[in-house]
Amino acid sequence: MELVARWQAFRKRAVQTARLCCGVPDYEGYVKHLHEHHPDRPVPSYAEFFRERQEARYKGGGGRCC
Repeated sequence: MELVARWQAFRKRAVQTARLCCGVPDYEGYVKHLHEHHPDRPVPSYAEFFRERQEARYKGGGGRCC
């Protein structure tokens, strides 16, 4: 069973790395960050998050919140 869990963790990290290399943002990480550092902010849907990240990347907008 541990082998399966280790494989799943490896796969999740590999997919996350590939997405970041291609410029696809990490929604799960963003939601976690919001809950930990900005609990008063509403959590956007994935579509809203993705749209905002694309605009920030390609329109030269926004910096980091922290």
